[in-house]
Amino acid sequence: MNNTPDILCIGAVLWDIIGRHDNDMQRGHDRPGRITRLPGGVAMNIAMALQAYGMTPALLTAIGQDAEGDELLRACADMGMITDHIHRPDGLPTDRYMAIEGRNGLIAAIADAHSLEKSGDAILAPMQDALSGWTGLVALDGNLTVELLTQIATDQRFAETDLRIAPASPGKAERLRPFLSHPTATLYVNMEEAALLLDTSFADSTAAASALLGQGLYRALVTNGAEAASLAFGDNLLTFTPPKVQVKRITGAGDTFMAAHIAAEAQGADPESALQNAMSATATYISGDSY
Repeated sequence: MNNTPDILCIGAVLWDIIGRHDNDMQRGHDRPGRITRLPGGVAMNIAMALQAYGMTPALLTAIGQDAEGDELLRACADMGMITDHIHRPDGLPTDRYMAIEGRNGLIAAIADAHSLEKSGDAILAPMQDALSGWTGLVALDGNLTVELLTQIATDQRFAETDLRIAPASPGKAERLRPFLSHPTATLYVNMEEAALLLDTSFADSTAAASALLGQGLYRALVTNGAEAASLAFGDNLLTFTPPKVQVKRITGAGDTFMAAHIAAEAQGADPESALQNAMSATATYISGDSY
């Protein structure tokens, strides 16, 4: 296995427990369906997608020393992730995420990332030694604490990296405000997350991306479900409407989009082609039948 990473993926690596019903669901419904358990978390989802594009990700995260953690670590290594730098806290359980989905989308979800949060900056220790001087790609997710994200936003170890950031969920979007002034940060958000981040509403992704740049962000990529997504950087504004597909799964769609965009750019695609590639890859993902 290649032990030289192409990208560092920092954030949640946990077990996803996803329950899916094939028809529409509402609050309080009790329906038959399928329940799957598989490696997940924002950082892990991005890493898996990047690995499928031929990239080698290194994981910086916290995984417990319990049996679930041992199993998860083996699964990561078997998929080709570099796991040498993972923090394994003593006495903390491996994190988990649980979601219920219907044909009409995500019904409810709970992310239990307490071990990652309690580990704090211990997950960044490799950047002081084995990964010291890293200036390449970094995928960062918003499951980290406000304190740690704020620390990273001003940390000189990240100032020269190609930093790509995902909020993890709308409820955590506001944690990313310190990165609005980061010199190299690309922020991947949906319309709801952009609105929460800037405490306002937007008519479309173009307006949201432009507003994020207006607040000092280096580069913004805003998605809007089945509607057009927009990429804003410098004086440039690109918009692309995704293919129309039947949505069969939701969890991991944003991570797939981000990974496809990163991989396309890493392979030399121009901004417009990279955006189109990300939208097409996400359409393929959400219209698939299985996780």
